[in-house]
Amino acid sequence: MQSKRTVLVVDDDTFTADMTGMILESSDFQVILAEGGLEALEQLAANPAIMVIVSDLHMPLCDGIELHAELRRQGYMQPFVLLTGLETDRLKSDHPEIDQILQKDEELPELLPEVVGVLCDRVQGGPRL
Repeated sequence: MQSKRTVLVVDDDTFTADMTGMILESSDFQVILAEGGLEALEQLAANPAIMVIVSDLHMPLCDGIELHAELRRQGYMQPFVLLTGLETDRLKSDHPEIDQILQKDEELPELLPEVVGVLCDRVQGGPRL
């Protein structure tokens, strides 16, 4: 039996982080929450089982794009999903190095677990996104 796929959710808004976590937990992901970039780095160091990072775009001190860049600078290579309330086309073209950029809309509860599942499969050597 394979252990649960572990996802780190990074969001400075506790309510939004909890909602994102519930979306993923309802699809049988194990979720670890972090309130911002510094806590995300601490959680990654403490939890080597983290397979995918899901981060909000707008956070104080270190936004999601800066977090992604810092993680890569520090050698963390887990797939990274950026969540935003903005239109995603420009962000995707400006930041092609980010694995997925998803808009927080009515499709997110269905789309997020699907995308995270594919990324987890990629980490485990499965099909690529």
